[in-house]
Parts: sequence; C-alpha cells; structure tokens
Amino acid sequence: MVPVVLGVTYFGGLPFVALWMIAAAAVLHEWAHVAKLAPASAFLVIGLLGIGGGAADIYLASGSYAPLAVLAAAFACALVTRSLRSGASGVVIAALACLPLMVLRGDDRIGLSAVLFVYAIVWCTDIGAYFVGRAVGGPKLWPRLSPNKTWSGAIGGALIGTAAGCGLLVATGLRLVPEMAAIGLVLSIAAQCGDLAESAFKRAYGVKDAGSLIPGHGGVLDRLDGFTAAAVAALVIGLVRNIDAPAIGLLLW
Repeated sequence: MVPVVLGVTYFGGLPFVALWMIAAAAVLHEWAHVAKLAPASAFLVIGLLGIGGGAADIYLASGSYAPLAVLAAAFACALVTRSLRSGASGVVIAALACLPLMVLRGDDRIGLSAVLFVYAIVWCTDIGAYFVGRAVGGPKLWPRLSPNKTWSGAIGGALIGTAAGCGLLVATGLRLVPEMAAIGLVLSIAAQCGDLAESAFKRAYGVKDAGSLIPGHGGVLDRLDGFTAAAVAALVIGLVRNIDAPAIGLLLW
C-alpha cells in the first residue's frame, strides 16, 4: 500500500482528498462494528456527509467551516445511534484521521514535504518500536492496554522516528534545525500515544483488531491510530505558528 499512498500524496489535489475520504469511510465502518452502533448505515452516511463537507471546504475554500460540518455530523450521529459517547466520538475520530492531512497537504511543495514528514515519523516509529522491542525487550510500557509493547521499543521507536523525520527534511532540501528534531520527537510520541489510545478503545469493547480489511494488519483504524494523533499534533503546531499556512508553520523555522 505504501507506493499507492506515496504516489497519491505526491499528486495531491482531488486524488489525495479521495484517498483519505476512503480511509475515513473505513474508519467509520470499523468504529460502528466495534462499538456496535445501530443503525450502522445511518451512522456511516451521516458521518461521511459531515466529513465530506469538511473536506470540500478545505479543498475549495479556507477550511474554516470544516469543524462545524464535523461537529454537526457528530451531533446527528449521536442522536441517530442514541450514543453520545460512541456515536459522536466515532465521527470526530474519523475526521481527525483524514482532515488534518488535507489541510497540511495543500497544493504546494511545502505541503507535500509536511505530509511526507508525518509519514516518515509515524512509519519509522512503528517499525523501530517493533524491532527494538523484540531485540532488547525489558519492562512493559503499559501491559494492561498493550501487553507486547516495551519501554525499550517505545524509546527506540521515538529515536528512529525522529531520525527519519530529520532525514526526510534533509532529503527534500529543507533546513534542519534543533526545533525540527524536537517536533519530530513530539510527533513520534504522539503517534505512540494514539496507538495506545486505540488499544484502550478495543479493549473496552473486547476486540483484538478493529477490522480485517488489511490482511495481517487488522483494520484501517489499527493502521491509522498513530497517524491520527501525529497529524493532529503536526497541524496544531503549524497553525500556532502560521494560521494561514500551517505546513510552513510546521517546517520552516
């Protein structure tokens, strides 16, 4: 799947929006299944309409109305499913899995670099944590939520993910400064926190995987938990520094 994601990300525009809308639909579907929301079809349609409205506003305008579209859909889903916690939060999580990346991507080169920066950190954090954890072992990170994760894996993943983000900046010709290394570390930690949060969600509902759409890797939500947290953190940092151009605010110091 990596070549497809990278190719669509490089192309940008509507294909990029479509890719992440498909991801949002998958997250909504898996969330409804795990949380046993009914009627699931209404939850999926309403959620997609709200997230799609937010995506259209980001793509065609300033994106300032995107949060309102998502919140309206979340409220409607809470009413339809009669579950304020699961019905509303499912829409918000699905929106956070895709909309922040759309905002960061934009149409310019710096937007592409910002999204690739997030990709590099999240992917390499995940890979690094797995291999370092298996090689070193040691005390468990949070055994009640995720019995296989270790402190050594978490630290190794954070260091490798940060290094990958810094390497991506150098490869794309951007200036590497200490602030960017710190941001890389923050995003890596955020990705691991997102993974733990999704583990808590699955444990609360007594399931091992959110779905089975990706053979050998569980569901889409299982793959996007870290992405969601890291992308939100990246967008917040970018917006704080440059509300009109968050990708520039994230990468240019």
